[in-house]
Amino acid sequence: MINLKLLESNFDEFNKKLKAKKIDEILLKNLVDTFVTLRKERQELEALQAMQNTKSKEIGELTRKGADVSGLKDELSKNKEALAKQNEVVRELDEKLSKIADNVPNIIDDDVPFGDDENDNVCIKTVLTPPSFDFTPKAHYELTSELDFERGAKISGSRFTILRGDMAKLSRALVNYMIDFNQSRGFELVNVPFFVNSNTLYGTGQLPKFENDLYKVADEDLYLIPTSEVPVTNIYNDEILDESALPIKFTCYSACFRKEAGSAGRDTRGMIRQHQFEKVELVSITKPQDSDRVLQEMIDCASDLLTSLGLAHRHMLLCSGDLGFGAAKTIDLEVWLPGQNKYREISSISNTRDFQARRAKIRYKDGKKNALVHTLNGSSLAVGRTLIAIVENYQQEDGSIAIPEVLKRYM
Repeated sequence: MINLKLLESNFDEFNKKLKAKKIDEILLKNLVDTFVTLRKERQELEALQAMQNTKSKEIGELTRKGADVSGLKDELSKNKEALAKQNEVVRELDEKLSKIADNVPNIIDDDVPFGDDENDNVCIKTVLTPPSFDFTPKAHYELTSELDFERGAKISGSRFTILRGDMAKLSRALVNYMIDFNQSRGFELVNVPFFVNSNTLYGTGQLPKFENDLYKVADEDLYLIPTSEVPVTNIYNDEILDESALPIKFTCYSACFRKEAGSAGRDTRGMIRQHQFEKVELVSITKPQDSDRVLQEMIDCASDLLTSLGLAHRHMLLCSGDLGFGAAKTIDLEVWLPGQNKYREISSISNTRDFQARRAKIRYKDGKKNALVHTLNGSSLAVGRTLIAIVENYQQEDGSIAIPEVLKRYM
């Protein structure tokens, strides 16, 4: 959740950054109007409370002197009634503001470029050179029958795929290699449930705004996870951590489930965009002063993993209009896909600052006081897209597919 105190401390900058993130103008107007009204009503409440205290003291002093205080008691009684009504007004406005804020995205970092969509993202680094071919390279869905789209659709519907034989082996090899690689970089392996409750999804920002993208269990407060970021970040939901334990760095394999409600007509061929896919995730929980450094560690980890697989990729700084709901800053890694003759996202590494921590109530003991942590998350990597990248980049003219050296012992 956004820090509503920023509305008061830096109103113009706050609004500017929210507008840059393409927030709905009606939502922003409701947020601002409700905040302004609440501030006015709080001031009225404070005035009534001050009057109650003043008159109570005055009655005490006059009573000790033996003076008649009946008139003052009548005033105090009326003020008490007004105070109770004003308390209710403020409580309702507080509740209204909180509900509005649940749907307001995180504000952007100062170094995030303003822009409308992915066309305004900024390439900050390229790694390795895309391979050249003496033949016309094919897309992954043209290269092997072991990616069985037809039977996947038969048993589950569109955007589901069956992996068979060597493709299934390659997928498993990638998962094991990614986990080992991330552990070597200091990320602790965790295994988490694939089902979570609504409080957990609220903590990382999927609810209430993105409920239509989730698969829900009927008649139960359980949802299939859209990414393991959700359960892993919430491991410390409503807990106070010891400062010495930070940073906490996790890696986790999971299946992920998304309705992809807004992607109709996009990437309908192959397995670029699926309702069920596998991912190895990185999640970090840090002190605020360490989160920039940890973000770079996570970017380096994912990028070095791609480099070790011999896959050309680039680092993209997302503009304000392309940032996710909870992200203050995101670096996407885009891998080269010869079959499409373009770079495609394979990892998205984000710093949410204290946005998720405020919702999930994740704090740490900072001296004598409790403070919110910063949470970060990133793909390392999307397994299916990494498999696609290997199939397309390592294809041979005879239709066979070579295997990166680092994966051979996993095959």
